[in-house]
Amino acid sequence: MSSEEYLKDITEIKKLMNKSSRFISLSGLSGILAGTYALIGAAYAYWLVTTSYRGYLILDGKVFKLVLLDMFLVLFFSIATAIYLTTLKAKKNGERIWDATTKRLLSSFLIPLTAGGIYTLIILTQQRYGQTGALMLLFYGLALINASKYTLGYIKYLGYTQTILGLLCAIYPGYGFWFWVLGFGVMHIVYGFLMYFKYERKQE
Repeated sequence: MSSEEYLKDITEIKKLMNKSSRFISLSGLSGILAGTYALIGAAYAYWLVTTSYRGYLILDGKVFKLVLLDMFLVLFFSIATAIYLTTLKAKKNGERIWDATTKRLLSSFLIPLTAGGIYTLIILTQQRYGQTGALMLLFYGLALINASKYTLGYIKYLGYTQTILGLLCAIYPGYGFWFWVLGFGVMHIVYGFLMYFKYERKQE
């Protein structure tokens, strides 16, 4: 066996091992769209709050409920888009969408995210609004870092970015809204483009 054939075999083995241990069908386009949804939702929430007669949120207020609905719709469309585009990509590449790797990825992602979501709700019921943006960014970032070992490398760096933004948001709570926009909106778009151009454009 020549050295070129040996290197080719090693490369193929590494690819097979990578496919078996990592979920590589995540769509960069879904990240771009999730960021876009977040920016649209943030713009609507900003308009709701700034045009209300109070100019700020209270837990039992109508504006607060509309903002919660706004955030829920952003989350719903982001998840639905990710599932749809990721499923299409997996089918196109002849990969399974649901296997042991997917289960490990989801459990690693959802456990810290769910804990963070419950804790954030507890903080909200205590009418401590100032740190909710920081908590959302922190727990989301930690969830991404925890799940990154089962998927593409860029997810880890997105997690680091979200965690750093969460810490900055905790230091400067008065700018929580803008850190949220930067983290969930702009950074999703940036990393979505990076994933698309590195992993998907070549395949197309």
